[in-house]
Amino acid sequence: MRSTGRLHLGNYVGALKTWIELQEKYDCYFMLADWHALTSDYADPSNLKATIRGNLMDWLAAGIDPERSVVFLQSLIKEHAELALILGMFTPTPWCERNPSYKDQIVQLANKDLETYGFLGYPVLQAADILVYRAHVVPVGEDQLAHLEITREIARRVNFLHGGPIESGTNIPENPIFPEPEPFLSAIPKLPGFDGRKMSKSYDNAIYLTDTADQVWEKTRQMVTDPARVKRTDKGDPEKCSVYTYHKLFTPDRTEEIGSACRGATIGCIDCKKILAGSVNAILEPMRERRAALESRPGTATEILADGCDRARKEAEATMAVVRERLNLAGSVEDLAPEATNPENSH
Repeated sequence: MRSTGRLHLGNYVGALKTWIELQEKYDCYFMLADWHALTSDYADPSNLKATIRGNLMDWLAAGIDPERSVVFLQSLIKEHAELALILGMFTPTPWCERNPSYKDQIVQLANKDLETYGFLGYPVLQAADILVYRAHVVPVGEDQLAHLEITREIARRVNFLHGGPIESGTNIPENPIFPEPEPFLSAIPKLPGFDGRKMSKSYDNAIYLTDTADQVWEKTRQMVTDPARVKRTDKGDPEKCSVYTYHKLFTPDRTEEIGSACRGATIGCIDCKKILAGSVNAILEPMRERRAALESRPGTATEILADGCDRARKEAEATMAVVRERLNLAGSVEDLAPEATNPENSH
């Protein structure tokens, strides 16, 4: 997850909730992507460290378990940069240029100069982030499949050239360096902000995971409802109401009841919003408690991150040892000794 700002409910339902569930099935690696944050925010990284710590606290408060999962900071694992550099040697430039979000982001973020080498090469660094841990599964939404496919293509290209002998009758290496990661598709709901537009930090219309109960109510109270319901007695269409969109996610056991009451005008919009605020706060309250516990022990989060970085680094180093060996790169000066460089002894 890119470290570009505070996390909100959209981040929670779109990614974090799925991550928490995946811990039950997989050995998970969760990365605070600070280098990726620089691809768009390189001009002003003044809040980066504070954002990283805030995101880490959000993850832990939401339920990411460092006993079961590896939580780490991208820039502290230098093997990511080394592998990204190497993968760049294999990646045709058009693969990056055809990335569907490349030109789209340049247009959407026209206030920033994104025609940079780093932004163009974003998919290569992303591939390194995934492949350096030999990941088999990556949780993505439909709109992110193209990103993952570039990673798969890069892995396939490296494996074909350096994966060892080809299996008889196929073009599949017998001993690939990298697995080709499969997508774990999850339906990612698009949460509107409380003003009806897309929820975004830049629009200042988000409900944040750190909001107090009073802040949640104040933002919920402002939510856009069916414009046809001018008076309490007017019947409404819940499908035209952003509050109802939230109810489907946060009050699923009462969605049908609330929808029926809206259509029959037996519930007013304020009462409907109070129910929603209660549902959202019921989810956020345990996070507030866990965050408060972490904040009462200031060194705990730092220790968790340090341990996660150590665990991630060991896996990354193991991968890079294989990559260097397959590409005939020296792992040390001793690798260049005469006996080591004799072609008869080389791979």
